[in-house]
Amino acid sequence: MSLNPLPGAPDKETQLERIIRVDHAGEYGAKRIYEGQLAILKGKAAEPTIRHMSEQEQKHLEAFEALMREKHVRPTALMPFWHVGGFLMGAMTAMMGEKAAMACTVAVEEVIDGHYKRQQEALEGDEEGLKELVTQFRQEEQEHRDIGLEHGAEQATAYPLLRSVVGGITKAAIWLSERV
Repeated sequence: MSLNPLPGAPDKETQLERIIRVDHAGEYGAKRIYEGQLAILKGKAAEPTIRHMSEQEQKHLEAFEALMREKHVRPTALMPFWHVGGFLMGAMTAMMGEKAAMACTVAVEEVIDGHYKRQQEALEGDEEGLKELVTQFRQEEQEHRDIGLEHGAEQATAYPLLRSVVGGITKAAIWLSERV
């Protein structure tokens, strides 16, 4: 994804709108995943850790909401789906246990790491502020992945399958949110 458009590719303004829209949707979805996990894991050992990650996601969301207002970017039309789907993904993995909730975090954050890395490489010039934001948030998402691994994500029942399914859903949500 280069912001120097090729023939037939979206122009720079459209690409910037897509970046802001998809990142807003992703942070909203992450917030909802953690809300679903917290609804199930309230009072459990993982609650403070999940709450910490949720608070960081809330700050990311607020930053992208401010950018949307500043740049006049509309949210994805799929927000109602991400509202319900994010919560359900969080709640369902939490019902499978704390390690499965952490496996969900690892799967999502691995995809987001690659997504933000591509954005870092594509952003340039007058979008340095957005690039710095993406860089900072990427580091925090990597921290979340590492936290998930430290808290036993790989010991979750059916970890490879869970990681694959959650990662696939995350990739599809990114693709859709950029376009719809």
